Amino acid sequence: MKLHLLGTGCPAVDTRRYGPASLLHTEQGARILIDCGSGVTQRLLSAGCSGAEIDLLLITHLHSDHVVDLFQLIISAWHQGRDRCQQIVGPAGTQEFVGQLLELWRPELERRAMHEKRPSLDGLDVEVSEIGDGAEMDLGNMVIEAFEVDHRPMAPCLGYSFKEPGQHLVHSGDTGPCDNLIKAATNCDLLVHDVLLKHEMIPQEGVRTQETIDQVASYHATAEQVGKIASEAGAKCLILTHFVPPAFDEARLLEIVQSDFDGPVLCGEDLMLADLAQPDQASVVRYDEIQ
Repeated sequence: MKLHLLGTGCPAVDTRRYGPASLLHTEQGARILIDCGSGVTQRLLSAGCSGAEIDLLLITHLHSDHVVDLFQLIISAWHQGRDRCQQIVGPAGTQEFVGQLLELWRPELERRAMHEKRPSLDGLDVEVSEIGDGAEMDLGNMVIEAFEVDHRPMAPCLGYSFKEPGQHLVHSGDTGPCDNLIKAATNCDLLVHDVLLKHEMIPQEGVRTQETIDQVASYHATAEQVGKIASEAGAKCLILTHFVPPAFDEARLLEIVQSDFDGPVLCGEDLMLADLAQPDQASVVRYDEIQ
């Protein structure tokens, strides 16, 4: 199992860190996309994959930064030759969201499809399944389990556990400290967790007040909390992602997290590739530059 971080940013626009998204490669060759934040289709190409090759899209929750490029994924995958239905799985509300999104674009899609005469229209079809806490799915020899996390007032919000023989990866989604997450991540090989750096955020007139900072911090794990979470879960390795804010002092963040967690801690980067056999050796891999 390998995880390619596609976007490690947040709603704040940043040229180094795109919107939240990750690409999971299963042992048997399936490709699972987790969320589809801003720039996901470009990052997929840099990761050596196209939207046409995605076997399953898992949505953690319906905050804009996690789903803003969903239509771009659908239409670009079709342009890339996709000839099969997009399989989308997410929490309650996903069906309504996707339906409204496609209805918004329906006139454009119909005109484009009629005029361009591409070989197949199947790639524009979408099948949505809504799941909740404890739901399990099998994909080859992988078992995927959804678990509800605490991102209130945004609810429901899911994290995902991925298990293959001898390997276990947990992706937190967006959450504050949460017993459900710790249970799901118990003794996992790799925990991928969002983090908010409250010490890096200061009030800025016209942008955010101290109340804004406190409210945003209330539904994310802070730098002071995420190491404790990984330690309590007994995770073997921790990779941080979804950085709020996207620009920060990396050395200071690692110092804070490592004061509570003895295992390897990595600050995720866009296009960082982690092999579950050695997740602490993760590094940035760009296939567009190799080619």
